[in-house]
Amino acid sequence: MHISMVFCEKIVIFAPDKPTYVINMKNICTLLLSVILVAASITACSSAKRGSSDPSEQSATDSTATAAILFSADSAFSYVKAQCDFGPRVPGTDAHRRCGDYLAAHMEACGANVINQRTTLTAFDGTRLPARNIIAEFAPDSSRRILLLAHWDCRPWADSDPDPDRRNEPVMGANDAASGVAVLMELARVFATEVPPVGVDLLLVDAEDWGTSNNEESWALGTQYWVKNPHRKGYRPQFGILLDMVGAAGAQFAKEYFSMAYAPSVISDVWTAALKSGYGNYFVASRGGGDTDDHIFVNAAGLPCSDIIDSRTDA
Repeated sequence: MHISMVFCEKIVIFAPDKPTYVINMKNICTLLLSVILVAASITACSSAKRGSSDPSEQSATDSTATAAILFSADSAFSYVKAQCDFGPRVPGTDAHRRCGDYLAAHMEACGANVINQRTTLTAFDGTRLPARNIIAEFAPDSSRRILLLAHWDCRPWADSDPDPDRRNEPVMGANDAASGVAVLMELARVFATEVPPVGVDLLLVDAEDWGTSNNEESWALGTQYWVKNPHRKGYRPQFGILLDMVGAAGAQFAKEYFSMAYAPSVISDVWTAALKSGYGNYFVASRGGGDTDDHIFVNAAGLPCSDIIDSRTDA
């Protein structure tokens, strides 16, 4: 099987002086909410069959239907724009600091228990990166938990830009990865009104995109730190779903190679739910290549995590 390790497919260029970060997030955001919450309802229903006494896991189907109605693609889109309005969120910049404050404040306003995990990380080139992982806990008393994550930082160099003169500019990061963060922000807004049927932790990880080819461990530094220093001692979610590059028009999601290798049951549940919901044209049945992404390190820690990432190489 072909395993794609071409990092340029993760680096989508959105120039700061052009409105190209206006991504078509209608349908795709509603799709992702439906898939994620259907997966949550499957978890809750399975627990109910075993006689769970956790009240937060009851009426999962009703909660899913209500949340799907409450979800607004326009609202999710506004969160993409809000992130991009700060400028490229490169660690160590003012845009990065201000956006981090904005993200944490949003989660708090939605009623989440927010944990800011701050540290300084060392990049492959020796740069010291002030990093901030932001964890938003919903239904914190629920013993059964689901992890949803996306990275919120931007790549410092547009090294795959078709224009060689722009390759030293930072990436705006509208699709990679403000789109995934925006979906999680909109989920938080929904959860403020409709408590999720199981415990849900939204993890916004930092310092994902300061990496280099041929060195897998140079990527996802914030996630690597979180795996070694979880926000809760003994934290063990039932499964995790990573969102990366989910906002482009015509996005398609194949079954990512490493997700199939380490979290096949998660892939099966999500893709089955997508097919039943009428979204098979987005969540295609084919197997995709392998992406060095945050889920690699989550899976290495023994937590099954799938990567929902646009499978088109020109995305």
